[in-house]
Amino acid sequence: MAMDGRHRSQPPSAGAPQAFGGIPGQRAQVPPHPFVAWLRAPRPAALPGIWRPGHTPRPPQEPGRVPDRQLLGGAALSLLGVLVLWSLYRNGVIPFRYAPLQLLTPDGWWEEGRPHGAVVVRSLYDTVVFALVCWFAGRSGQWREVARRYVERRPQRTRAARTAGAAAVVALLTLSGFLPLLDLLFTLVPPGWLSGGGDRYAAALVSYSLYGLLLAAVAWPFARWGRWRRAWRGAADPVGPRAADAPPAEDPAAWPQLAAAGLGEAAERLAREAHGGAMTDVDQARIARAWEGVRARPARTRAFAEAVAADGAAACPHPSGARELPERRFRHDLPTGQVRIGAAPDGARTPYDYRGAGIALDPVVLATGLVVVGPAASGKTGRVVAPVVETLCLQALAGRAAVIAVGAAGTRLGPDGAYDVVIRLGDPHSPHDLDFYGGTNDPDEAAALLAEALLGEDAVDTGRVRQAATALAQLLGAYGAAHGRFPSVPRLRALLDHEPAAVAELRAALDDVRELDARERQAGRPDDIGPLLADRLAVLDRPAFAGFFDVGGRGRQFSMRALEHPMRVRVELPERAHAQASRLVARLLLAQFTAAMPVREDRSLFAALVLDDAAGTVTAGSIRSIQRLRTAHAGVVLALRSLDEVPEALRGALLAAVGCRMALSGISTWDGRLFAQTWGAEWVETRDVTHTPDTSGGVLRRSLRLLSRLVTGAAATRESVTVRTVERERWSASDLANSLPPGHGVLSLTAAGGERTPPVLVELGDGAV
Repeated sequence: MAMDGRHRSQPPSAGAPQAFGGIPGQRAQVPPHPFVAWLRAPRPAALPGIWRPGHTPRPPQEPGRVPDRQLLGGAALSLLGVLVLWSLYRNGVIPFRYAPLQLLTPDGWWEEGRPHGAVVVRSLYDTVVFALVCWFAGRSGQWREVARRYVERRPQRTRAARTAGAAAVVALLTLSGFLPLLDLLFTLVPPGWLSGGGDRYAAALVSYSLYGLLLAAVAWPFARWGRWRRAWRGAADPVGPRAADAPPAEDPAAWPQLAAAGLGEAAERLAREAHGGAMTDVDQARIARAWEGVRARPARTRAFAEAVAADGAAACPHPSGARELPERRFRHDLPTGQVRIGAAPDGARTPYDYRGAGIALDPVVLATGLVVVGPAASGKTGRVVAPVVETLCLQALAGRAAVIAVGAAGTRLGPDGAYDVVIRLGDPHSPHDLDFYGGTNDPDEAAALLAEALLGEDAVDTGRVRQAATALAQLLGAYGAAHGRFPSVPRLRALLDHEPAAVAELRAALDDVRELDARERQAGRPDDIGPLLADRLAVLDRPAFAGFFDVGGRGRQFSMRALEHPMRVRVELPERAHAQASRLVARLLLAQFTAAMPVREDRSLFAALVLDDAAGTVTAGSIRSIQRLRTAHAGVVLALRSLDEVPEALRGALLAAVGCRMALSGISTWDGRLFAQTWGAEWVETRDVTHTPDTSGGVLRRSLRLLSRLVTGAAATRESVTVRTVERERWSASDLANSLPPGHGVLSLTAAGGERTPPVLVELGDGAV
């Protein structure tokens, strides 16, 4: 796929090798391959959330900046004043215009037959007067600011064209005699030159030479100001390499980091494949990631060099052997880890640094957690969740990330070929199964995870959570001691229901029955939580899930412990047929993920759990766990149709726990109020205009006002303007609920290092390929 610098940052797919200008270090004879041009594209540092490829930082904000309309109006008015005043001066309307000069010169200079020197001095005087008038008008009309804003800050061709137009206007006024430059030039020339000694051809040659000299003198400052030479060179060499294609000081396509480490042959091999089109962005990111591992463990240098020498761009492959996703639907930039989701409008509601910039997400901000709230058809899945999942899958192929995407069956989160593990709960043909206990052998840890998942909204009460965890730990510990593994779902349900046969069988297999005795004592109490847990677990003890959650190790089970590797996992939940079971499994996955990530050994991989429908999954324990993921280089993405899908006591805590929040068009005012409170307020300058009856003046003015009121029916008033600095919400609940256009959202981000951004209005969908 071809690049065009600003609008496309996704590199082309590997195709047939194309010629390139020799090995790195030699001057290219033909334009570089599109992949190389993409790799060399500038990616300046930017604020969190700004799409970096091709980004041009805005100039520093000017608090006292004059509005364009006011600036242009003042400049035009002052220019008109100069023309009128100078016309009156030239026509002798202004009296005593030569009075200062007459005081300093002889009287004979102002009589008939005055000498040539008097004419020269008079022309110089007119020129000085005109220069002073222009200087005062330029200061009052801010001509310098107009030139800086509309000429100097424009692209080169536009700058040259505008200065050429200004030069043409000045030259026309000069040749017409309106400006004093022509008179000054001809008075400075001796009279004998203009007559040519009686030879009309010589006189014409002198006159036209003077005209040419005058035009050159007028055009020269405009040419320097507009940089005409640079514009001419660019127009005269259309086939030359563009500035964006010119190799930078350190060409990334030449792999200088390998050459500096003494792996010159490996660098040349990779450079040839990059220039020949045999390398993709995934290959470049994967090999760069492998080189980071080599630098951390120098003992792997030889193996790395041999792999590159043998396989080139295909070296250091992903365990699946894949080098690309089956399809891409969004715009990615793997060197920065970004995926573009939209653009910020260039309007007053957008923070200054974000106006007109592309908006992107990356692991740096996703590590703080992201909550997306928007009703159905607001773009929640197709324009936010799906781009995040796709970029994390690409980064997993590059060895940089691991992702678990959870959604209902049929959700467009990519084809099965984009994942290493696909789990379809309730489908007997599912290629993989889910570890019900998250891969842990500790009964207390497994009990705590199950307690969060089974209680759901009841998990807000920490006392009931501890009670449920204790009951589960007693049974799991006893069963694990008897059988060396945890019970299956039907068996655990029977033990929680305190079925006599199940309890008797377990008692017979135990040597130490103290935990089981304690559980039986609690089972006899009226407030025992066991029956409630059994009822919640019953949604998984159905024929549709009979082949799942196998504890015997016979199926291909996935556990959160496997996220030590760059895996791509997709979990499809049967929300239509088994809504309660789907929510229970989603809560279980969230609890397992937040428990497993902080204890990972390899935290160089970014791990993410994406819940396309997080309704009913948020608990008090999961909120506390989400806050700890930032230090574990992991994050969660939670998509909700409304904050009503979160227990009321936890809604504010959820928005405070995550660092990234997004409200899409169509949310209710109740949800908007919580977002408005989270984003806080800012100090703004307001103008209050009041109209009061005009009672000023004498009898005549009052009579005229009375007559005007009798004719028009409106009383004469005076306008009073009060400017105040007040604290106002960044986005009010009414703005979020009623003013967001369709396909838009308001997004605020927090980077893993703590850098925050104000809420930014985003037009979604700009990141699609």
